[in-house]
Formats: sequence, C-alpha cells, structure tokens
Amino acid sequence: MDLFEYQARDVFEKHGVPVLAGEVATTPQQAREAAERVGAESGGVTVVKAQVKTGGRGKAGGVKVAKSVDEAEQHAEAILGMDIKGHTVHTVMIAQGAQIAEEYYFSILLDRANRSYLAMCSKEGGVDIETLAVERPEALAKVAVDPNVGIDEGKAREIVDAAGFEGQTADDIAPVLQRLWTVYHAEDATLVEVNPLVKTEDGQILALDGKVTLDANADFRQPDHAALEDQAETDPLEAAAKEKDLNYVKLDGNVGIIGNGAGLVMSTLDVVAYAGEQHGSKPANFLDIGGGASAEVMANGLHIILSDPQVKSVFVNVFGGITACDAVANGIVGALEKLGDEEDRPLVVRLDGNNVEEGRRILAEFGHPLVTIEETMDGAAAKAAELAAK
Repeated sequence: MDLFEYQARDVFEKHGVPVLAGEVATTPQQAREAAERVGAESGGVTVVKAQVKTGGRGKAGGVKVAKSVDEAEQHAEAILGMDIKGHTVHTVMIAQGAQIAEEYYFSILLDRANRSYLAMCSKEGGVDIETLAVERPEALAKVAVDPNVGIDEGKAREIVDAAGFEGQTADDIAPVLQRLWTVYHAEDATLVEVNPLVKTEDGQILALDGKVTLDANADFRQPDHAALEDQAETDPLEAAAKEKDLNYVKLDGNVGIIGNGAGLVMSTLDVVAYAGEQHGSKPANFLDIGGGASAEVMANGLHIILSDPQVKSVFVNVFGGITACDAVANGIVGALEKLGDEEDRPLVVRLDGNNVEEGRRILAEFGHPLVTIEETMDGAAAKAAELAAK
C-alpha cells in the first residue's frame, strides 16, 4: 500500500524523523485556515501540495508556494480537482515553509534480486532520481543493508561517507538515516524515500517530502495500517474480495477469471486476451482462490465476479493438485446451488490434474444449463471469449 505524502509525514514524525508542520485540507476555506496555523511557524509562508499517489506533481502545477493565507486559498482552489497523470486531487497538504540551503536524496528499499535491503543516498536531491541513476550513476551511492542488523550508527556512517558527505553535515544526517530505518523496520515497509532531505539555512536536517510503501503481507501485525487505506479510491469489488480473503484485482474486460494459483491465473489472463482478440473480449479480473476450492470459496469468488456488470461470461480454470479435481467439481456444484439465480451468465470450466476424469463426470452429471466443460485451456479461453461477445 502506497501512502499519501501527508501520511508519510505523520509516520515519520511518529518515529522521530525531523519534519515540518503540515495539515490537510479538502476545500479552499480549510486550506486558508490551515495556512493561518501552519504559516505562523514560518513567517506566513506555506507550501500547498497536491496529495496524489504519483510523481511529477510540481511539473504539473500541483505544488505552489504561498506567501499569505490568501495565496494559500487561491492555490488550493486551483489545485483541488486537478488531474495529475490520471489522478484527481481531492486533498492538499498545507506545509510549513522552509529556508532551504541544500537538497539531498535518501531511500531504503527491498532489493528482491539480492534478497536484502538497499540504501541509496545522494548529495543531489529534488531531482528525478531515475534520470540521475542512469546519466550520472556515480552521484548515487548504493549500500547494501543486512536485514538482521539494519541501519545502525556504523551503517549510517558508511552510507553518508559513500554519498560524499563530510564534517558536520555528515554528523547531522547519520542519525536521521537511523530514524528512517526505524520507520522502514517498525512499519513493515518495502520503500521509504525522502526527496528532498534538506539542510536548512540554520543547519537543520529535515524530511520535506516522503514516499512510503507498506507491505500488505504484514497487515496481520499492523492493525493501525487499515486506517491509512484510501477508501475513496478503493474499488468496491476489490474491497469486498479482501473481506473474503480473496486475491482479486478488477480489470476492464468482460470475461471473469477464476483460477487456483497466481501463476495459473496470470497465464489464463494472457490466453483469454489472445483468444478474445477476434471477439473483442478481454479479461475482467484477476482472481486467485488459492489452494482450496470449497463450495464456500468458489461461491464467494463467483459472487464477486458476477457482481461486476461488465462480466458476460466466466472462465474457471483449475489445476487439481493437493486439492483434487473431484473436490473442485463438488465445490463448483455447491457454489452454483448456493448462488441460485445469481448465476445468470455462461460458465466455462476447465479442469486438469489430479482425478480430472471424476471431476468432469461430477460436473457433467450436475448438468447446469449455463456450464460448459472444456478439456483444454486454449479451448476454454476461446469458448469464454466467444460467449462473452454474444
């Protein structure tokens, strides 16, 4: 889960990372009132910042400096409702202004290739770090971080030294990096990025902008993270699937997909997309029911998919392994009986693997008028695409 900047700021503050005051507003009037409070700490100067989960806000006009409460209100009025790379701005953060002397960059991320963490740091912040990494890689220090140790005092010194910081600046930055590691570790993050990390004219080191990505796999030990979810942007079907512990992602097609195993479902999406080219049909979702295929799990999955009015047919693609095909077939039969009239669209089923013949026999004997049994993945995909088009 990606956090908004204001949420990242709050998480930083929670763990002792130095930040400036900031408040959120959803109307120009709220922005004005926030500027009166926040600006009192910076001579009336505030920064109005669009809160969207994408980069390039400044270039799009979503970040404006205000020297008065009137300007803050005007900027908020212009930014609220703005479209930035397909993201509509519903909220702005009114941040305290700062006298910036220097801008730096720092991040901690999950390095999947090396099965470790990676810290990146540069004396050149406030820029497109991807461009810097390509055009001038020597300006971006990369230091491996042992997950069992993290960023202690010694590792923090190694990072600032590798980035070329010296003297008092290095001494001041190192403890901030340790606190940012605390954010990363304590919040079960996969990314903590500060761009820019700044040095003010009076020598303070501050995190002026933050990006944080939290690992959803750790939600079971992070109950506070539920409050950070952006409910306004969450698809209602995805939210309903999450409540049922289903791995569901809504797409924009018309063929509903159910499979057991992420790899199989991904392959199914590709096969349906290919087969659907001649019919104008496309996958409507990703839905992985996991290893089990009980009647309840199957019914929950079908209910979610059939709740999408765009879906015109459903393709159930299951490979029987630990859960044999006869158990899957009984799960499908139980799901159809449970759903009753809710199942009003064609259902194409492809079973393969352990005990497949018995599974197909169970479905054939059930004889549901909307169920078609196909033996091959390609054949089932073609049939589902054809039925969706009709």
